[in-house]
Amino acid sequence: MNRNDLAKLVDHTLLKPEATTADVIAICEEANELGTYSVCVSPTFVETAVANVKNGVLVATVCGFPSGKHESEVKAAEAKLSVAQGANEVDMVIDVGRAIMGDWDYVQADISAVRKATQGKILKVILETAALNDDQIKSACLASEFAGADFVKTSTGFHSTGGAEIRAIKIMHETVGGRLGIKASGGIRTAQFALELIEAGATRLGLSGTRAVLDGVTSTDNY
Repeated sequence: MNRNDLAKLVDHTLLKPEATTADVIAICEEANELGTYSVCVSPTFVETAVANVKNGVLVATVCGFPSGKHESEVKAAEAKLSVAQGANEVDMVIDVGRAIMGDWDYVQADISAVRKATQGKILKVILETAALNDDQIKSACLASEFAGADFVKTSTGFHSTGGAEIRAIKIMHETVGGRLGIKASGGIRTAQFALELIEAGATRLGLSGTRAVLDGVTSTDNY
């Protein structure tokens, strides 16, 4: 895997509450230059991102972010509006507390509601894996699969328990690898860690410091 290959696995991400329109335009320009798979922005910036990406870069957004403590109807409405505004992908946050409680019927129904609202666009389900034990990660992956999700994702990057971990990626891969995509996000700041996550089973990466990660891989080195 060389630098360009790695870039094609990256959702170049800006989800800070203080982000401005100028910030979003800047990350779109950077994504266009770096050749990332997509940009991932907050719902209020979907239309701005759609207007500023080029060279095949897609637009992803989030819903129920970052807590997941929203009614399913609200998450679905948010996702539906984002798709109508041009989002190609939606990353939704589950109610992590419900997962810890083992209320898998609720978790699956929550995901299903957003799945229906995304009208065939890519749906990624954020599990907040650092807050879950191994069995809970497995069950959350299966609930996501049964609800029709396209990806499972480790983290929002905003939770106090942490972000992407090799442990979680391996469990996700063992549970749904080959059937669902696996996105690692949260705290990925070096090329070495990014490549270790890919080796463990990640098929997409959420990065805010994309350039720094890619700068850790030369254009000719293969991994």
